[in-house]
Amino acid sequence: MFELARPTALPDHLSMSLIVEEPKLLLDTRSPLGEGPLWDAGRKVLWWVDILECLVQCYNPADGSNRKWDIGQMPGTLVLAQDGRLVLAAEKGFLYFDPETGATETIIDPESDRPEHRFNDGKCDPAGRLWAGTMPICEEGNSGAMYCLHADGHAERMATDYAIPNGILWNTDATTMYHIDSPTRRIDAWDFDHASGTIGNRRPLYHVTQEGAFPDGMAMDGEGKIWLALWGGWGVVRLDPGTGEELVRLDLPVSQVSACAFGGPNLDELYITSARKNLSKEALEKQPHAGSLFKARLGVTGTEFTRFAG
Repeated sequence: MFELARPTALPDHLSMSLIVEEPKLLLDTRSPLGEGPLWDAGRKVLWWVDILECLVQCYNPADGSNRKWDIGQMPGTLVLAQDGRLVLAAEKGFLYFDPETGATETIIDPESDRPEHRFNDGKCDPAGRLWAGTMPICEEGNSGAMYCLHADGHAERMATDYAIPNGILWNTDATTMYHIDSPTRRIDAWDFDHASGTIGNRRPLYHVTQEGAFPDGMAMDGEGKIWLALWGGWGVVRLDPGTGEELVRLDLPVSQVSACAFGGPNLDELYITSARKNLSKEALEKQPHAGSLFKARLGVTGTEFTRFAG
């Protein structure tokens, strides 16, 4: 287990070789719970959600617009489907979402008997299976679970006892899966079988010890390094999963940094979401842009998202 200490000054060759510009404000949305950024290379737009406002959103860098759809339930995350639609892991299960019509279509709800739950973060593995976790809407207890949605539409329960599942990723050769249960303040690693999608040998990889900070969403760059959003930590850190070393820190003017994703024409821009839920009036006076969308241009590229194989 490796520990994340409070940020300290980094050597120039680490701190400056990757960062081209500081994070900048893109959209002053002030969302209660912005989450789930996903770059759509075909449309050249960024999809993201506001969980508490039940919104699927589409930011277009070409004109600065941000289109919104109210889907009538809380969306936890989204991925691209093969036919141009999106797949959502939402309050009432896995759904197809058609941006042309705004309509949703249920694929399967593996927890139809648990109306007190909703899906949270998730992504597709390199084979196109969608992994996402459920959590109590009240954020009390650890009754959530992690599911894998297979191409044929059936959902398999893969792990249990989650409180707030977040930030799922795979390494470059698809032998290790990284996942977070935020209250544990850990990134955990699992052995991963690409062919079957089975997992095992769960073990702690990284432990956040920065006061008040919890691990949230993650992104993987082309060099196999992890970019971790710190809820309550005012930033995003780049980590080496092999050594546990903190390589770069991006400081943000908001405390509740929820997720990040690579995008842009060259996949060298990091889009960062944030939230303002449960912040006091005094806290919001110090961070008026909490809940907004930010972007940092980097000297390292990411990789394209895998589409759902169904």
